[in-house]
Amino acid sequence: MVAGTLAAGSPAIGAGAEATPSGGGTSEYLVFYAPGGEAAALDAIRAGGGTAGAVDGKLGYVLARGPRTGFAERLGTSPSIAGVTADRRIGSATALTSQDAAAPAERTAPSTALSAAGTAGGSAAEAQAVSAGATVAGHGDPLSGRQWDMKMIGATAGGSYAKARGTKKVLVGIIDTGVDGRHPDIAPNFNRALSRNFVVDHPKDSKGKTLDGPCEHKGCKDPADEDDEGHGTHVASTIGSPLNGIGVAGVAPGVSLVNIRAGTDSGFFFLKPVLDALTYAGDAGIDVVNMSFFVDPWTFNCAHNPSDSRAEQLQQAGIITGVQRALDYARARGVTLITALGNGSTDLGEPTTDKDSPGYPAGSERERTIDNSCVNVPAESRGVISVSAVGPSKRKAWYSDYGTEQTDLSAPGGDPSDAGTSLKGTAREILAAAPASALRKQKLIDASGKPVGSSVVRDCHRGKCAYYQYLSGTSMASPHAAGVAAILVARFGKPGKGGLLLSPAKVEKLLYATATHTGCPSSGSTTYTVSEETHVCEGSSAKNGFYGHGLVDAERAATTKG
Repeated sequence: MVAGTLAAGSPAIGAGAEATPSGGGTSEYLVFYAPGGEAAALDAIRAGGGTAGAVDGKLGYVLARGPRTGFAERLGTSPSIAGVTADRRIGSATALTSQDAAAPAERTAPSTALSAAGTAGGSAAEAQAVSAGATVAGHGDPLSGRQWDMKMIGATAGGSYAKARGTKKVLVGIIDTGVDGRHPDIAPNFNRALSRNFVVDHPKDSKGKTLDGPCEHKGCKDPADEDDEGHGTHVASTIGSPLNGIGVAGVAPGVSLVNIRAGTDSGFFFLKPVLDALTYAGDAGIDVVNMSFFVDPWTFNCAHNPSDSRAEQLQQAGIITGVQRALDYARARGVTLITALGNGSTDLGEPTTDKDSPGYPAGSERERTIDNSCVNVPAESRGVISVSAVGPSKRKAWYSDYGTEQTDLSAPGGDPSDAGTSLKGTAREILAAAPASALRKQKLIDASGKPVGSSVVRDCHRGKCAYYQYLSGTSMASPHAAGVAAILVARFGKPGKGGLLLSPAKVEKLLYATATHTGCPSSGSTTYTVSEETHVCEGSSAKNGFYGHGLVDAERAATTKG
């Protein structure tokens, strides 16, 4: 038995294991105990036929090994137990491919996009500047003409960049699949010293199927400056790609980007790395964290759903409890928490059916009836700022979740189906940095390095080339809000541990105050119909289910008096 506090990243029984809580043998579990219930939880673990490992006193859980059958149910009879979750895959990133991001009725239609040398909505002179890799006067970096998203929120050379770009003292953590710290449009702002990787890649899943692919490094643990999936690099770029004459610029091009990796190469997340990442953010003095992922295998986590088994209820209770404790830990230490709302095209305030859970192992999904007591984590967890996505016309993206209780802010996330704009196809999505290795693995660039298709752009400058990718999703929306939060911390924060310190409550207040109030569509309470499903917007222009407190505004954040 190991007692005391488990430091983030310390080795422990079953950390990151691909356990399956069914069948014979044993499995690893995270056993969350009620406040003051550590001793009773250890007794319950032993009485249930299990063995206790490390104890995390910060978040209140025990790493334990126990039988795959009946162990969780036996623990659940103890009042000291708040949840029991197998230490296994629990999440996935919330980015959509170009094809996925199109509305259902439009997914088979071919998309029209600009060539790699063109500039969306720009002039011939701007297109020439793009190919030359030069900064276009008044337009930021060479590919800034394609960044309709930055124009929408005033993050431009003529807007927020001229007034506030953030500072290296502001530490923005990206809890994601990793960050390519060597990408030319990431490297100048990448904080290698503080970056961490809390996951071990898994070549195959529990059924022997390819998962993360071959291990590239000893021990299957990538360095903290790699991103084999690409999702985290795209997010980091939107937040803080520098103004450096290459490619694009982020919302806050002067901040420090810290990779706090909790997702595997395949884009999925384990519970313990997520908990470790949030704990590390609090301990390391990170100012703002972006969480563009959702916790799985349950799209909606229900602690008391009668259609679930007792073991499933305990598993979901463990996810809700564990993530909430980690969020509380980080927020209490000054971390502002920004999260993607989700891509389920669902009113999170009135969910009725969950057809996608449990999402792992593959094929385990079943349809179950749910209600508003079931929550999407972390989007509906306490203390987080949840962001919905809009397309280039400012219409709520068709895929974006929404809800009067759940939506706090909105931001550009891209929407290829948004017809209310002159942009076409992929140009309606969000362009940001992408690792060449990930694009090559996805066959989006060929052996010579030439982009394949319109979703990837190559920008070359002084003999070096960098890649950028169009993506859509609430994953792409939340980093815009994180960038605006970083601007506010830079302007109003005081020196603190690691970086600057501005209370999350103050950042939240300023984000809401500087957002542009956006009312429900004038055509009525509905915005459009998606696959025979009508999305209903409820609330006032000051706060509603589509836009929350409004559309984030970098220029207003750069000029507000606080």
